Amino acid sequence: MNLKVFVVCLISGVLMSFVSGGAGKSEKMVRRIHSRCLTVDTHCDTPMLMIKPGFNIRDEHQAPKSRVDLPRMKSGGLDAMFFAAFTGQKPRTDENYRKAYELANQMIDSVRSMTIRNSDVAALALSAADLPRIEKAGKRAIYIGMENGFPLGKNIGRVDEFYKKGVRYITLCHSYHNDICDSSSDIKPAEHNGLSDFGRQVIAEMNRLGMMADVSHASDKSFFDVLKVSKAPVIASHSSVRSVAEHNRNMTDEMIRKLAEKGGVIQICLLDDYIKEPDTTTVKFQRMKQIHKKYREELSRMNEAEKEALFKEWDEVVAMNPESLPAVKDLVDHIDYVRSLVGVDYVGIGSDFDGGGGLRDCADVSQFPNITRELLRRGYSEKEIRKIWGGNLLRVFHEVERCAAISTK
Repeated sequence: MNLKVFVVCLISGVLMSFVSGGAGKSEKMVRRIHSRCLTVDTHCDTPMLMIKPGFNIRDEHQAPKSRVDLPRMKSGGLDAMFFAAFTGQKPRTDENYRKAYELANQMIDSVRSMTIRNSDVAALALSAADLPRIEKAGKRAIYIGMENGFPLGKNIGRVDEFYKKGVRYITLCHSYHNDICDSSSDIKPAEHNGLSDFGRQVIAEMNRLGMMADVSHASDKSFFDVLKVSKAPVIASHSSVRSVAEHNRNMTDEMIRKLAEKGGVIQICLLDDYIKEPDTTTVKFQRMKQIHKKYREELSRMNEAEKEALFKEWDEVVAMNPESLPAVKDLVDHIDYVRSLVGVDYVGIGSDFDGGGGLRDCADVSQFPNITRELLRRGYSEKEIRKIWGGNLLRVFHEVERCAAISTK
């Protein structure tokens, strides 16, 4: 080896060592900061899997079939998750009210029993103060939410009933108008022009109990009505920014400003169409559109076998072309936008895992550090990252509880 070649090799080795050491140090910093955050994800639909035979949340599963389980929560440094008891909207008959009520209770009971069976690694959380205590014990904090107020029927007493079972937020509606409010997604004309009279009672009762009102899925008019009626801050448990990705499920600048003025928080959702406007020319988009139309128009008439076949087809289409999904950088564009618009105190994370959420480089809860890495890359401070990952949500939760305590004096 001549001297020139030796020198080139020596310099290359030094540079490679420097780059490798820098990368290692960067990864250590990501993990260190991520581990110091009290991390909260405000929405997953995993209870739908938990009531199916053979699914064990103690086992490590694989995306896209499953995106949340206890092993991956630990490996992804996720301290707390809100498990949502989701019920789809059906015609408002006594029979359908009863079925929705029973299904919601089945899912809630499955979450509660799961925390008992896995008490060495998880614990049911009922208040904002429970999270740091549970995290300190080295366990995952499991909160319960309810997606869609349909199981309430027209019975205001069920708000208190579900609260006593551990429900700490209710997503007021889902894809269709219900007895509480109008939905952002229903193609039919507005039924209540926002929040109904019963919906106002529901909000008042939630305020009294210290239960968070969730405006994700609500129509714009319903959103503004809720903010006007509620005495406590409200949350959007899994919504994103309409100015970044045009979608009726996302929030306008005005909505985000008003939410912040009320002291609430928008939890950015990891669902692809809410993060980045889709390419409508692809086979995947067209097939998803067809399945979604079938879901909307025929689900209420399907038997269980037909539903399973439809859900299986949906899973197959979701798994197509994973490389075409938006990435974490696209998600953080939404966080950037909220920070620029109203400040970093009003934004967080609500993945919607197991209900549609999933990005190219954040397919499940084990990959949550990728979000922290991108935030650091963009210059967010540790203090800001702590707020995004859980501090903001916990602030709102504490305030909701404080408002309830005042109202009962």
